[in-house]
Amino acid sequence: MANSSIRDFQKFNTMSAFGNLGFPVSYLVVAGGGAGGRYASGNLSGGGGAGGYRTNAGTSGGGAGAEADLFLSKGVHSIIVGAGGSSSSTTNWTSGFDSVLNLTVSSGGGRGSGLTSVPSWVPAFGGGSGGGRSEGSAVVGSGTPEQGYAGGASATDAGGGGGGAGAVGFSGGVNTGGAGGVGVASSITGSTVTRGGGGGGSGAITNGAGGTGGGGSAINNSGTANTGGGGGSWSTAGQGNGGSGVVIFTLPIQAVATFSAGVTQTSATVGVNKVYTVTATSTTSETVTIG
Repeated sequence: MANSSIRDFQKFNTMSAFGNLGFPVSYLVVAGGGAGGRYASGNLSGGGGAGGYRTNAGTSGGGAGAEADLFLSKGVHSIIVGAGGSSSSTTNWTSGFDSVLNLTVSSGGGRGSGLTSVPSWVPAFGGGSGGGRSEGSAVVGSGTPEQGYAGGASATDAGGGGGGAGAVGFSGGVNTGGAGGVGVASSITGSTVTRGGGGGGSGAITNGAGGTGGGGSAINNSGTANTGGGGGSWSTAGQGNGGSGVVIFTLPIQAVATFSAGVTQTSATVGVNKVYTVTATSTTSETVTIG
């Protein structure tokens, strides 16, 4: 039996002995990534930041360790998968949206900086991880402690990469967009998957790559769905969106989880646990009932 399975089995025995602790839960909650920065007449914008990354089953974002053990009682608990930020507008691209499991909230990734057709510089936003800075803007998006890192700085004719869950976004070089920060790997499902990569910043000659873990590369590349990856910068409408988040959690196989109608999820048995992977929620009022 794997060490993680042994620990979960021991937690279940503790729950049975004391009754009121609830079921032991391992979790990974990743928010939606921010959209990459738009630029109406050039390619000097910043990549979108990755969605916030929180877990008690390994390394969390922003260089943090595992969060505290979680026990969920029988009953109804909130569950939300945050959408990625939208790049459909040339004047108001957006940050990502929060993901939630019970009281654990991961913050949506910050949008990248860019220039609208007005024209007006639009600053990068902070978030789970921060958006990258564009040329002409003074702001780098900050990351949220224990969730993700800041975006990268701009340079002459280049934008910075969006921050990742595992590293700061790379700064741009002259004519060269910065790459997105890398994400963080998790094996909560039984397979190792990296999520939470930042989006690449664009440059006049060379565009930045997306960060490992679902970040979109500049130009015209969205973050990967269910990774919380940031969108690539300087996008055609709808092609630099942030990737949607994901909520993954485990319960002992003796427990029963029932989801509200708007939840899209799959499950698999791994050792003494059942692992639930929630990939979408249709409203912000969706739930899981544990019994």
